[in-house]
Amino acid sequence: MSIAYLQTPLGVAHIEGDDEGIQKVTITNDAFPSVEVPICEVVQSCVAQLKEYFEGQRQVFDLKINPKGTEFQQRVWQELLLVPFGRTTSYLALSRQLGDEKAIRAVAAANGKNPIWLIVPCHRIIGSDGSLTGYAGGLWRKKWLIEFEKGGLQGSLF
Repeated sequence: MSIAYLQTPLGVAHIEGDDEGIQKVTITNDAFPSVEVPICEVVQSCVAQLKEYFEGQRQVFDLKINPKGTEFQQRVWQELLLVPFGRTTSYLALSRQLGDEKAIRAVAAANGKNPIWLIVPCHRIIGSDGSLTGYAGGLWRKKWLIEFEKGGLQGSLF
């Protein structure tokens, strides 16, 4: 397992993966670790693509991912990958796309368990009324990401 860290405008991204793909990307307020470890090519590519995203040069990630979760969670996470950059959709709409609007709570729970922050864009899912509901990384980060992707923060990155 390779581990890398990247300082972003939202905190320190912690990236884990191996040759099978990225398994985990989380964001924290922790200080940037000073540990230097060799990282695999997949993780190196993830770091480079995250940098490009925050520099406004990337809207779509082209990475091999390998998140760990149940079959249902995997289906939800695959559906999240279809929500385009700069757009949002609701938990209800996502439930309908998966074929069962009554599964809205399960969809929301799976969304909240997404282990690959930003790359699997769970931040693009909002309440049916347009509210920013629930986000493991903090609602302020969700708001920032949505505004950034809509072009509202282009001049204020660093």
